[in-house]
Amino acid sequence: MGGNLQKKFISFYEMAIIGNLPDIKNFTNEVEQQFANAGKRRINIDPGYVTHAQMVLATTKDYTHRIYLGKGIYADLTYICREKVFHTLEWTYPDYRKKSSLDFFQRVREKYLQQMRAEVGSRK
Repeated sequence: MGGNLQKKFISFYEMAIIGNLPDIKNFTNEVEQQFANAGKRRINIDPGYVTHAQMVLATTKDYTHRIYLGKGIYADLTYICREKVFHTLEWTYPDYRKKSSLDFFQRVREKYLQQMRAEVGSRK
């Protein structure tokens, strides 16, 4: 994608349905193509999800540790949670290994846990 790359992580307040991840990734692939210049991507959008136990990214590339979800999309386990903290794995992308990345997704995990507790509490 060239030099001078910039990365931004975003999280949405409203939780997505995990089963929709293949459709979401295929949509983001279309968006990437819309912004491409001479067939080369200018943006890269990596949707995924966070749970209490893990962070998963969606990808079109198969590999030994990736699980096929359907519609040409695989789940890439990026972080696992041990002792309430996310940890990288041997295949975690270098930019997701950075402390700032881990910190961001740890905050997302904490927000997710708050939302889940509130949802369970509202059902009582």
